Amino acid sequence: MWKNYAADYIRHNRAGSGSVIAASFIAALFLSFLCSTFYHFWLDAVEGTKLENGGWHGRITAELGEDELEEIRSFPNVEKVALTGEYETVREEQASGKREAVDITFHNKRTVYRDMQDIVRTLGLSEEAAEYNYQLLSLYFVRIPGDTMPRLLMPAYFAIVVMVCISLILVIHNSFAVSMNNRIRQFGIFSGIGATKRQILTCLMEEAVVLSAVPILFGILLGVVLSFVTVRAMGTFAANLAGGRKMDFALHPVVLILIFLLAFLTVLISAWIPAQRLSRLTPLEAIRGAGGAELMKKKHSPLLSAFFGMEGELAGNALKAQKKALRTTSFSLTLAFLGFMLMQCFFTLSGISTRHTYFEAYQDVWDIYIRVKDEKIENFEQIDEVRAVEGAESCIVYQKAEAVSMIPAKDISQELAAAGGIEGLAGIYLGEEGNAYPIETPLVILDDQSFAEYCREIGIEEEAGQEGVIVLNRIWNSAESNFRYPEYLPYIQADTRKITLLGKGYSDDKTAMPEEMAGNVMIEVPVLACTGKAPALREDYGKSDYPLVQFISLGYWSKVLERIGGAEKDIFIRVLAKDRESSEAQDRLEDSLTGMMDKKYEIESENRIREKRDNDTMIRGYELILGGVCAFFALIGIAHVFSNTAGFIRQRKREFARYMSVGLTPEGMRKIFCIEAVIVVGRPLAAALFLTIAVTVGMIRASYLDPAEFMREAPILPILAFVLAVLGFVALAYLTGGRKILRMDLAEALRDDTML
Repeated sequence: MWKNYAADYIRHNRAGSGSVIAASFIAALFLSFLCSTFYHFWLDAVEGTKLENGGWHGRITAELGEDELEEIRSFPNVEKVALTGEYETVREEQASGKREAVDITFHNKRTVYRDMQDIVRTLGLSEEAAEYNYQLLSLYFVRIPGDTMPRLLMPAYFAIVVMVCISLILVIHNSFAVSMNNRIRQFGIFSGIGATKRQILTCLMEEAVVLSAVPILFGILLGVVLSFVTVRAMGTFAANLAGGRKMDFALHPVVLILIFLLAFLTVLISAWIPAQRLSRLTPLEAIRGAGGAELMKKKHSPLLSAFFGMEGELAGNALKAQKKALRTTSFSLTLAFLGFMLMQCFFTLSGISTRHTYFEAYQDVWDIYIRVKDEKIENFEQIDEVRAVEGAESCIVYQKAEAVSMIPAKDISQELAAAGGIEGLAGIYLGEEGNAYPIETPLVILDDQSFAEYCREIGIEEEAGQEGVIVLNRIWNSAESNFRYPEYLPYIQADTRKITLLGKGYSDDKTAMPEEMAGNVMIEVPVLACTGKAPALREDYGKSDYPLVQFISLGYWSKVLERIGGAEKDIFIRVLAKDRESSEAQDRLEDSLTGMMDKKYEIESENRIREKRDNDTMIRGYELILGGVCAFFALIGIAHVFSNTAGFIRQRKREFARYMSVGLTPEGMRKIFCIEAVIVVGRPLAAALFLTIAVTVGMIRASYLDPAEFMREAPILPILAFVLAVLGFVALAYLTGGRKILRMDLAEALRDDTML
């Protein structure tokens, strides 16, 4: 009987079922799009990890011959055995059949640890010979002893999907509630003639299944299509960035089945919430229409009355009656406004900060920046070729090293001593008068021609420029300035003529005295000059570490200071182009530089204009993604408003019929709807605006930016456009419901409801 009744109701009330069909379709669409896209992100994370760290699961580091390799291949779970490029030996050792490291890939990743232990024992090796690709295995949800990789990616995806499901349930259950509440009296009558709660609940759930099945299938299909389009667009976007790679779309059948189950479960829970509430009503409550919204009585809204008169009072009373029903709307719109405004303010502040500390700070310093990996500057043979490349105005080749300066307390500058000394400013204790203490000293080794040019810039005779160091004589006065607008004090006395340099292999014990470091190389070097001007390099000289930076020539390093060691493994090339505005000219210059070096050296290059363009593109991409999330929350709130206005049509017909019977005009009714729409949007907006202002003020203070500069670039127009768009859709929802009410017949609306 109940199955026939449910089918008959659906056939004869297609208009009333439209909101349920639309809600089910939207839920399936969102979940399908989200899960398909997240599955692709997971695949891309796996692919990126393989490209960065390799696709191996286990690695054995030992000298292995061909017999041992064949024994590893004989294990049933081993898929592939390969020599790793990172530990590849020289050709002579390869010819003798010796190997230093072997990468192993397994069929079943769950048993990697057990299989690796079996292989190690079979080969007679210690457990330390086995290594594991923890980062890759963590993406496959495999945890083995010693794995400390945090599981952040998939829990974040799972949490987002759960939040979306809960949000969708909060939204679409109202669509089911609207359809079901329109028939409260029907089920009250059925209950009165013997229908049980279980039968009524079963009937309602069967209707939900019949109405939702086809929309869910179409929603999933369209969601997959949208995900495919999004992934292809993101792939095109990423491929155009420096270091980006093409992304392909893929979707496993198991994932598709899980999406269907998740969407179907979400819709069923959404239908069950109002169905079980309706099934619990007694026959008398159902026949009387219990559960509908009642207008609040004896409630006064003084603020609305003062601004909008009687219509404001009536609108406030109606919103109080709908307070519980509008909670989801308020919550969703608050999240949407808060997220969008915070996102816009954050990216505005981030853009200002990046511009100050990177692009503007170094825009006159570099155009092309090249890192030559695993090479010493004294062995780099192409310095002259690099300096002579066509299109380059100036070029500096340099390498960084770490050393320690032994600075006596008597050599500290008077300005620094007056500010509290190194003890107060940098937290470094120098001990008694006359004692020296190690101070961190970054050494910058410049090619000879660049060092000579630097000497001329600061007024040193070129002949003296090869036999000593130039001290960047400044220390950040952190007590009276911030990192955004730093002020500096002289570090040491300007007339200091000698500094003792110590190799970086000293004890980490900061209280150790020089006699306890007797095993390290100590060299007393001449100080050519103490200056506050650094050469034009793209380097931050460490305000937070309070270093004593020194510059030396390649010739002096090779002749004297190389003995202290501490040189980093890479060298750097900073190039200024003749044409600093043309991206094409800088691209040609970069191609010329990399073309002459990439066959002999492993290099990485950066292009200032391209870096700026890629940075702007990435920011726009982040804004688009996060803006989409905010729009999704706004859409939830808007959908809830549409659902709520449709659900209150019957109750509000009777409400406005009473108002019209005492003289309320259609213009007054429209005014009430407009006031309600403004309040529905205005309350979440006010709360979000207050929080946004508080958080933004905190971010401005934390970043030490000038508030006036932020105000000049404040994202007022994007925020205003977003708010107006939301307000427009909410107004449309009220307009749609209001037009139906305005067309009603007064006598019919005042009549008691009858069974549909």
